[in-house]
Amino acid sequence: MLQKEKITRNQFAILVMMFTVGSSILILPSGLAAEAKQDAWIAALLAIAVGVALVFLYMVLGNRYSTMTLPEYSEIILGKWLGKIVSILYFAFFFLLSALVLRNIGDFLNTYQLPHTPIAVTHFVFLLVVIMSIRLGLETFSRSAEFFFPWVIALILVLLFAIVPQIEFKNIQPIMGEGIKPIIRASIPFVGSPILELVVFLMIIPAINRKQGGKMGFLTGYLIGGTVLFLISIITILVLGTELTSRETYPSYTLAKQINIGNFIQRVEAIASFIWFITIFIKMSLSFYASAFCLAHILKLKDYRVVIFPLAIIMLVLSLVAYPNTAYFLTFISATWPFLALVYGLIIPLLLFLISSFTKKRVPKA
Repeated sequence: MLQKEKITRNQFAILVMMFTVGSSILILPSGLAAEAKQDAWIAALLAIAVGVALVFLYMVLGNRYSTMTLPEYSEIILGKWLGKIVSILYFAFFFLLSALVLRNIGDFLNTYQLPHTPIAVTHFVFLLVVIMSIRLGLETFSRSAEFFFPWVIALILVLLFAIVPQIEFKNIQPIMGEGIKPIIRASIPFVGSPILELVVFLMIIPAINRKQGGKMGFLTGYLIGGTVLFLISIITILVLGTELTSRETYPSYTLAKQINIGNFIQRVEAIASFIWFITIFIKMSLSFYASAFCLAHILKLKDYRVVIFPLAIIMLVLSLVAYPNTAYFLTFISATWPFLALVYGLIIPLLLFLISSFTKKRVPKA
């Protein structure tokens, strides 16, 4: 299964970067600005710093059980039955995450680009591409991510440099004018998504070529992704201001609309769309892959691919009923999801780490 597929350290780092950026590149600045106002960039830095500690926790667990996935060593640490319950819980978490990410892409396309196309059609077409990618295997979509990585980085840099002339530094003043509390409150949803969701990579670590090692790849990919989100957040505030940023559902898309170089280069929001399509494709593929692998482990199947189509049908329905509209989603992602993600992204991994440290239930490294 997973152990038969191998990816390089660089590919793993790119997957982490793409996953971190994911859907957050378009929706994150709005939530930060709504709570922290002009200090949104400080909230982003705080969340990224918290994420470094979480990544180190995942790295330690992954190194301790370098040949096993999260469900597999959960059964070693907690015993067969408790470990099986943990596997079921993570399957549900990864599957729900996949459905929510699918709904993200549907809402965006139906809002800005395909307003007359039924959202179910948008979901179906995008899901077909994701199904194809994970059926081809981890190695294949890792190579796809590696191919698109330079393009994504180049387009992000083009977007940022093109908007620099419109920066107004007064938009981030006064610094910490309302104290530290709004900054902390704003950082919580950022930690919830995407940082705590990085627990999905505990399903991928065993596939890293052990001769290269993957620990620094995890940290490097996260820091690059976090830097991208920080830059997008602060540039959005500097250009659009806090009021407009907080009102917009997809402020970085609106940011791209502001680009105007010599009244010749204009309306380049397709750049933001392309970046998001690629990163959200990688994020959804990884989440769906992890959920399918979890279910295959629970059912003791030899190949995770046999559950992909049944799960895809359920996911298509779930993505349509998970939340009724975008406003509900924004409330859910800021008020509920961070605490749900906290259980799966911190509490359970931390318990596994502590129990394994005291009981010494470990396996030999590859």
